[in-house]
Amino acid sequence: MTNQRPAKHAVIVCHPGVASFTMSVATRYRETVEALRHQVLIRDLYRMDFDPVLKEDERPTSASHVLADDVAEELELLASTDVFVLVYPIWFGSPPALIKGYIDRVLGAGFPYGAVRDRRFHPLMAGKRLVSFTSSGTTRAWLEEQGALGSLRNLYDNYMRNAFSLEATEHIHFDAIAEGLKKTFVDQNLFQVEEAARLICSRFVHNRPDSSQPASKIAPTV
Repeated sequence: MTNQRPAKHAVIVCHPGVASFTMSVATRYRETVEALRHQVLIRDLYRMDFDPVLKEDERPTSASHVLADDVAEELELLASTDVFVLVYPIWFGSPPALIKGYIDRVLGAGFPYGAVRDRRFHPLMAGKRLVSFTSSGTTRAWLEEQGALGSLRNLYDNYMRNAFSLEATEHIHFDAIAEGLKKTFVDQNLFQVEEAARLICSRFVHNRPDSSQPASKIAPTV
């Protein structure tokens, strides 16, 4: 009999609209994971009123380096996370500022560039998985022409995998997400989110994650 253990998923979602497609993706992921009896932590950056601005004394290289109270609280909540999930729209070819700020202040807290360069194990994310769900109002072909998707792959998949000692990164992108979407189109995309979440959860067997298959196998990927 397979010995399954529930994983802990931290869903970091960023969109000002409560009824947005982005928030629907986060909700569907959470519902799917909870139905499989895995743990889910939602960090809704807009509703949290998260401050993305890194202060001088928060910089890991600062002589007076300290953890701000809100960052310390986030790190405590994120402890023992197995899967980090970023959910956000692509604006002007990149993630919203709150996402970048969360990476700077929270995920990168206390981890200086020297540690990245020397490939030291990241205390929070080493050996874990990062999954990104992104969306855009335009088409994938247009984003590829502009180099936006390639940049995201390099900076938010490949770089973060190496910098934070991640086991794997996966990126699932939905394009042509604009006003007036038909319900059937939205439902199809959300079903892909559900299928991706199920596959991600299924990897956590024998008390260790299995990275043999990417979630992108069943969903459109960047």
